[in-house]
Amino acid sequence: NQEFFDKIYGPDTVKSEKEMRSKITEGIEKQFEQQSDQKLLNDVTEYLVAKTKFDLPTEFLKKWMQNSGEKPLTAEAADEEYVRSEKGIRYQLIEGKIIADHNLQIKFEELKTFAKEMISMQMQQYGQAGLPDEELEGIVARVMSNQDEARKLSEQLMSKKLLEFYKSNLLLKKKKLTFDAFVKEAYAQG
Repeated sequence: NQEFFDKIYGPDTVKSEKEMRSKITEGIEKQFEQQSDQKLLNDVTEYLVAKTKFDLPTEFLKKWMQNSGEKPLTAEAADEEYVRSEKGIRYQLIEGKIIADHNLQIKFEELKTFAKEMISMQMQQYGQAGLPDEELEGIVARVMSNQDEARKLSEQLMSKKLLEFYKSNLLLKKKKLTFDAFVKEAYAQG
């Protein structure tokens, strides 16, 4: 039914059940590729934090954690917070150095294009494919005017740039996995 295809994928994008099946397969493959990329990013993060040795100003950070929140923390609570945060702090510093050393930057137009792609993908997921460009531009402008949303999109785009950087600069071993093995590895708790 062409009306159904148009509603799901936008006008004249899919014209047969075979094309729809192909689009569904393509979507599933893309989703697994995204999950595979996220696993790679997580693995690289873990590796960099484990292998990059440097001292943090531990006592200073604990004092800062103790006094920087809305309510002051006890020394014990600050110690616990430091233990929970140390890996993240280390990775932020490592990531910052990689970004600076390799001049990974985000230009506003690039962020706007990324936001448009993300919003368009979300709209497609909710059966809103093929929005007129000016309507999509309006949504992008509203999202970009929200500081929190713009920051989140900027972080996502930088993660994407880091992933591309890692893929092109690290010696990676590709693994072929069955669906079940992939799910087990990608969603392993640990």
